Amino acid sequence: MRNLKLIIEYDGTNYAGWQTQSGRATLQQTLEETIHKITGEWMHVQGSGRTDSGVHALGQTANFRTRSRIPAARLRLALNALLPPDIVVRSVREAPPEFHAQFDAKWKTYRYTILNDRVPTALNRFFCHQVPVPLGVRAMRRAARCLVGRHDFQAFRSEGWREKDTVRTIRRLTVSKEGRYIYVTVTGDGFLYNMVRAIVGTLVDIGRGKRPPEDMEKILKSRDRKQAGPTAPARGLCLISVTY
Repeated sequence: MRNLKLIIEYDGTNYAGWQTQSGRATLQQTLEETIHKITGEWMHVQGSGRTDSGVHALGQTANFRTRSRIPAARLRLALNALLPPDIVVRSVREAPPEFHAQFDAKWKTYRYTILNDRVPTALNRFFCHQVPVPLGVRAMRRAARCLVGRHDFQAFRSEGWREKDTVRTIRRLTVSKEGRYIYVTVTGDGFLYNMVRAIVGTLVDIGRGKRPPEDMEKILKSRDRKQAGPTAPARGLCLISVTY
C-alpha cells in the first residue's frame, strides 16, 4: 500500500469547506471522487486541516493510501485533467507509510488579504475583504505583537464551538502593506475555529481607530469572544503552507 502526499491549491468560493458534507460540494469529496475515477478505488483523502466555506489555499497538504501503481507524476497530470479548474494538485509525492497530513503538521501559515481602498476590485473580489476607510497599519502592528507566543485564544474562538484545549502557539504574526492591500500573515501550531478571522476583525477595528492597540492584550486575557472584534469574511483568508 502506497502513501501519497499531495500539495493542493484551490479557490474555495464554490465549496462548503474542505470536509465532506451531505448534499454540498466540498473539496475533500471532489478530490476523492476524482481519484476514484482514475484508480477505481474509494479512499479517504486526509487534509492537514479543515478550511471553512469560502476559504482558499495555495499549499494545502493532504495524503491518501492506494494500491494503484500509477506513477506519482502521471497521477498529478490525470488529477489536474479531471478536477474542476478551481482545484489544482501542485504535486504528488511518495510519502513514508506513517505520514499523516493532519497529525504530523508542525506549523501552518495563513494570509488574510484586505483591500484598503474606496474603489473595489473586479478581478480579485473573491480573494480579499474590502475596507473602504483608511487603516492605521502601525496601530495594527502594535496590537498584533502581544498575540505572538503561547496563549489561551478563547477570546478569538467562534461562539458555539467547544474545543477542550484553547491554548495555541503563534510563532509569527505580521501586518504589511503593499499598495492598496494590507496582508495579515500568521504562522501557528494550530488554530481554533475562525480564530484567524476573529483576530483580523479585531485588528481592523483597531486600524479604524475604534479601539486602541493596547486593547488587544486585554481582549486576549479576557477569554471572552464578545470582547473581540467581528469575524472577518472568509474570502480574504488563504492557507499558504503547512510545515512538517
